Amino acid sequence: MIDVHELAARLPQGFRLGTATAAYQIEGGVADGGRGRSIWDTFTHESGHVINNENGDVAIDHYHRLEEDLDYIADLGAPDYRFSISWSRVLPAGRGDLNPEGITFYDRLVNGLLERGIRPCPTLFHWDLPEALQQEGGWMNRDTCTAFANYARLMAEHFGDRVQRWATMNEMSVHSLYGHALGSHAPGLQMGLGAMAVVHRLLLAHGMAVQAIREVAPHAEVGVVNQNFPVIPASDSPEDLQAAGMFDLVTNQVFVHPILTGEYPVQDVYAMMADSPEQIAEDLAIISAPIDFYGLNYYEPTVIEAPKAGKDYSGNLEVDIPADMPFQPVPYASSERTDFGWAVAPEGLSRILVHLHETYPNLPPVTITENGASYHDVPAADGSINDEARIRYLAQHIAACADAIDAGVDVRGYYCWSTFDNFEWAAGYQERFGLVYVDYETLKRTPKASYAWYRDLARELREL
Repeated sequence: MIDVHELAARLPQGFRLGTATAAYQIEGGVADGGRGRSIWDTFTHESGHVINNENGDVAIDHYHRLEEDLDYIADLGAPDYRFSISWSRVLPAGRGDLNPEGITFYDRLVNGLLERGIRPCPTLFHWDLPEALQQEGGWMNRDTCTAFANYARLMAEHFGDRVQRWATMNEMSVHSLYGHALGSHAPGLQMGLGAMAVVHRLLLAHGMAVQAIREVAPHAEVGVVNQNFPVIPASDSPEDLQAAGMFDLVTNQVFVHPILTGEYPVQDVYAMMADSPEQIAEDLAIISAPIDFYGLNYYEPTVIEAPKAGKDYSGNLEVDIPADMPFQPVPYASSERTDFGWAVAPEGLSRILVHLHETYPNLPPVTITENGASYHDVPAADGSINDEARIRYLAQHIAACADAIDAGVDVRGYYCWSTFDNFEWAAGYQERFGLVYVDYETLKRTPKASYAWYRDLARELREL
């Protein structure tokens, strides 16, 4: 077992552990309490999108098992809990008056966390756009940005006396790439590089939400959650360097650079967007509204090469990249992989943290808002789940945070993905990321060995 005392000693005083979840992945109760449909309800009920045609209708039934789940979160002892608010649960049509039953559920969640001494850290958008707004054009419609800002304002008004830390968006890169460019996530569009228009709207919605929250909760901390990772050329050939540069641009740079500098990293992206250069210039002033923290989600580096004629690239990413795209992922060399097939590469986390720190002098304090591993856990005969590989994974990546801190990066916390096993988007229920095992037939919860290890680490950090 990894020595938690030794690991905790490498972290600064005040370093905050947490865990993270997302509404559609755990809540279930999709037709309960006046909740409106989201794009994920629509997407998962169309055959062929998700392994075994599974969906989040029940998920782990968090909506009906809230008190039980709050006790698991509290017993873990980590001081922060990151969750997302289902936009369509509180505003069934995406705008209008608050749904009383939906807001009551999140009142119970927030109050329950505070009563147990845990800081609630809500994310406003974790990919589950209300279906009513998608029918109006979704993120291709600028009015959706206004609707999002109004939603953010309503949430900050309602919870402003209890919630002091808000994240606007989760992984805009994934939502735009998988949901709009490739079509393997909701809403299932296949726009290719035309999805850059969606990128700009997501960024604009983020900036408008930051402004809206500050107007009604000026003392709250407001930030954003991006997925960032090193992008490595497969070779030094000009073609591979160019392909890797393009992939890095559309998955990393366009989501960091505008927020922290008020500019896009290259002018070429303007031609890919639906708005005029003049409008984009106005929007960038909003997109770059100052933020108080930067949430970074990390899982593995990506190696990119220029497409090679006749080469089979299937299986090299969570979803296949069409052959006509100007880049293709190839496997990252790693001695260990998770059961999801992702490389175990903690060095990539410290590398991307140092890169962001050196590239952006105004980088706010960073929290690792997601990091974790899927292993296909199976209970032993006595019901226990000994997930030693996950413990090793978490320890290695927390140590990578310590390495980055030693290099001068202001990293304030680390949130494990995820608190519970859950619905893993297009992978359905096959992948298990949780510290708590969930039997999907009975919905019984069982803490894994990693849960106890993480609890011990949280205790050590409290005693620093």
